Amino acid sequence: MTEIFIKKEQEGKKIALVENGILTEYYEENTEDNRREGNIYIGIVRNIIKGMQSAFVDIGTEKNSFIHLKDVLPKVDEKKEKKEDEIKDISKILKPNQKIIVQVKKDSNEQKGARVSTHINLPGKYIVLLPGTDIITVSQKIEDKKEQERLIKIVQENISENNGAIIRTSSKGKEKEIIKEIKSLENKWNKICEKEVDVNSKKPELIYKSEDIAKKMLIDLSTKGISNIYTNSQEEYNEIKEILQENEEYKNIKLQLGGKDILEKYNLKNQIEKSKNRKIWLKCGGFITIDKTEALTAIDVNTGKYIGGANKVEQTIYKVNMEATIEIAKQLRLKDIGGIIIIDYIDMLNKEDKEKIEELLKKELKKDRTKTQVEGFTKLDLMELTRKHICSHKE
Repeated sequence: MTEIFIKKEQEGKKIALVENGILTEYYEENTEDNRREGNIYIGIVRNIIKGMQSAFVDIGTEKNSFIHLKDVLPKVDEKKEKKEDEIKDISKILKPNQKIIVQVKKDSNEQKGARVSTHINLPGKYIVLLPGTDIITVSQKIEDKKEQERLIKIVQENISENNGAIIRTSSKGKEKEIIKEIKSLENKWNKICEKEVDVNSKKPELIYKSEDIAKKMLIDLSTKGISNIYTNSQEEYNEIKEILQENEEYKNIKLQLGGKDILEKYNLKNQIEKSKNRKIWLKCGGFITIDKTEALTAIDVNTGKYIGGANKVEQTIYKVNMEATIEIAKQLRLKDIGGIIIIDYIDMLNKEDKEKIEELLKKELKKDRTKTQVEGFTKLDLMELTRKHICSHKE
C-alpha cells in the first residue's frame, strides 16, 4: 500500500511517501526557500567565460545561473554514434545581453547559482516531452525489446515534428493514454512559447513554473497504485482534489483531511528523525555511514558488532555487504542523494561475491523512481554509481 502524507506548517511543507508503513521518501519544502528546478525562464546572457566554454545567465535570482556549451548545442541521442561537435567556442553561439529560453536543471545553493540548459523537458505520467529534438528513447527499466519498439512506434506516429520524448516506465502496456498525453504536453509547450513577453524588457522573465514536490510525486506515482493521500491543509486538500477529479486514473485514491498530527501514523515522526542519521545499523549488527561532500557522497560499510561464525570470514563479509547493499539502495532514495556516489564495501576476495553484490545493487536500485547508473567496482575496489536527484532542493 502506497500513501502520501503532506503536512503544511507555517515554515513550509513536509512530504512523506510511505510504502506498507515504511517511510521511503521524505522532503521538506520551506516557505522561505524558492524552489526553481524545472522552471523555464527567458534569461539574459551576462558574461561569457571562454576558458570554461560557459556563460552566466541572469534569470532574476540573486546569483546568475550557469550554462555550459553542451547545454546550448542541439541535444543528441547519446545511445547513437555522434560526430565531434563542430562548434567548440561558446562565444560563437551566445553574446552578452542576448535573450535565451532556459530551464533550471539544478537549484542554486550558498556557493553556486542554478545550473540551466536550453534543453527543455516537460514531464508527464507516460512521457517526458523534449521540444526541439528528434530524440525518442525508452526507459531502461522497460527491457522487453518488442514493447520498446511498440512504444517508440506509438510516439513516432503521434508526436509533432521537432519534438522528441523519453518514454517512461509507466507507459508499459499503454497506448491511448500516451497519445492523449503527447497532445496535452505539446499544447502546454505551445502555450509557453505563445506567452506574451515584453520584447523591450531588459529583465529576465519566468514563463513556466514547475509543479511543487507533492504534485510531481502524484504524477510520477500515478500508476503505482496510490491508496491514500493525507493532508492537514484545506488549501492543499482542495488543490489535490481538483487534480484527482480531472484524472480518471486517480478515481481509487482516497483523499483525507486530517489534523495536526497526521505524521503520527506509522510512527512517521520517529522514522523521519532516524532518516537524518549519518550512521545506520544493519540487522546483522554491521552498519553503514553516509557522508556528503561538495563533490560526492561516500558510503562506508563496516562489520560493527557482527563477527559471524568461526573460519567463515568470507561468509561474514558477504552477509554484511549484502545487507548493506539493500540498505544503501533504500537510503539513497530516502535521503534523495544525487550525483557521484562511492561505496567502500568490506573487501571481498571472491570475485563471484563481488559480482553478486553488484547485481543485487542494480536490482534494488530498480525500485527507485529516478535514474541511477551503476559503474561497477573501480581498481581500488570501490563501487561507483551516479543517481539523479528527484528534488535537488531537499535539505
